[in-house]
Amino acid sequence: MFLIQEVMSLIGKGLQLDQAVRGMLQLLSEILGLNRGRVVLKAEDGDDHRIAHSYGLTSEEAARGRYAPNEGITGRVIAQGHMIIVQNIDAEPSFLARAVERSRLPPDIVSFIALPIRVDHRTVGALACHRIRHRERSLSDDVTILRIVATMVSQLLTLNARVEQRTRALEEHNGMLARALRTKPARYGIIGSSPALLRALAQIERVADAGASVLLLGESGTGKELFARALHLASPRRDKPFIKVNCAAIPDSLFESELFGHEKGAFTGAVEARAGWFEQASGGTIFLDEIGELPANLQTKLLRTLQESTVVRLGGKREIRIDMRLVAATNRDLGQEVARGAFREDLYYRLNVIPIELPPLAARPGDIPDLVAHFLARANQDNQRNVNLTAGAVRLLARRPWPGNIRELANLIERLVLLAGKAVLDENDLAAFLSDQAMPVIRAHRLAEPGGPVVRPYLRSDSHGPAELHEALHRAGGNKARAAQRLGLTERQFAYRLRKSGLERRAS
Repeated sequence: MFLIQEVMSLIGKGLQLDQAVRGMLQLLSEILGLNRGRVVLKAEDGDDHRIAHSYGLTSEEAARGRYAPNEGITGRVIAQGHMIIVQNIDAEPSFLARAVERSRLPPDIVSFIALPIRVDHRTVGALACHRIRHRERSLSDDVTILRIVATMVSQLLTLNARVEQRTRALEEHNGMLARALRTKPARYGIIGSSPALLRALAQIERVADAGASVLLLGESGTGKELFARALHLASPRRDKPFIKVNCAAIPDSLFESELFGHEKGAFTGAVEARAGWFEQASGGTIFLDEIGELPANLQTKLLRTLQESTVVRLGGKREIRIDMRLVAATNRDLGQEVARGAFREDLYYRLNVIPIELPPLAARPGDIPDLVAHFLARANQDNQRNVNLTAGAVRLLARRPWPGNIRELANLIERLVLLAGKAVLDENDLAAFLSDQAMPVIRAHRLAEPGGPVVRPYLRSDSHGPAELHEALHRAGGNKARAAQRLGLTERQFAYRLRKSGLERRAS
């Protein structure tokens, strides 16, 4: 009992693993006479096991203690997971005497006891020691104590592994933060220092020098355009054009002309030739946002452009060579779109050379205070206001799920600045702005705001059911553009949902 108390005292001191285990082995030797104790664990440089912790062994003796599976008594204990007691080491042929030569042991009959050390129901090593065979104390008592100590060593190994894992994770996090602090606080205009964000930025920088297509994946509002621009700025093309195209904002009738250009007289109103976005991006980078909205006929033409690095203008006959890097973005699962035939499989694989997943705001809550400060400063400056939030209000924002991600947060902060009735807002003041019932009204107001930026709702592709689509179309007298406006959708979003619901055939 005294030995167990002393062992528990060692553990309670929070010593390093080697100090704690060596202290246990020392107590076994000095109190019970279980000498030359050692803990054998898997070697870092091979498949065998070695003496990792010991008491009563010289450094040379400990270094000799390496055992392959089933080699000697120690190797058998580790391989088979069972305790072995050798009553007389001189009468046991499989006892190797590798670590300690027999001449260095007492001339009496010496026993050897080895027990398995288990972690998570698997044997990871062995606890072993020498014992003079003839003792007044029974062997079973010593074995009981050794079992207890082996269990304690097992617990220490488990705790040590968890601490090391946590320490490595913290070191990795601190390393990311240190790297972020060594650079500008907002690299490429992207604010934040969370591990998920820094990993995405590191991926961007690693592939910046390559010319392969990059596909940015993630929820709506995660800042895909900023990441696309970051890729451009980090690349050798940084001094060349950066062209951004929102595929969901271009009417079907203008798609081909906008992307590929047109020749004079190609259609009514084409009074002069015009270079398309691909030509204008030559030498630089073109960013196609919401690539999943691209019509099927243009998917084929885009694939040819990517394969041959040429474009043919609408109404033209000659191929124009271009040199541009394509960055595409989508919040859809293009794999599923391919499976249902809505997106070309060969184009998908052409775009998906380097996929980079952008983290949602919910995965980086620690960045929200910095983002709030940034958006507050910008909104105050743009609108000649001086509105601030209390620390409690910022904490409240940091706990929100933000399904619309950074775009939703930025829009909320702008509304706060424009509609705030006082200079400092607290948690209670935010309640009206964060009300779920108020959000559709606020969004409708922003959509109708003259001269203001268009704010697209944060909606899934199945956000409106067939009945709702049909009702909007009926109220709009069959006008799809008006029906889309009624629902707060772009015309392309409305048309996609109409096709998906099967109502388009009936409407036509």
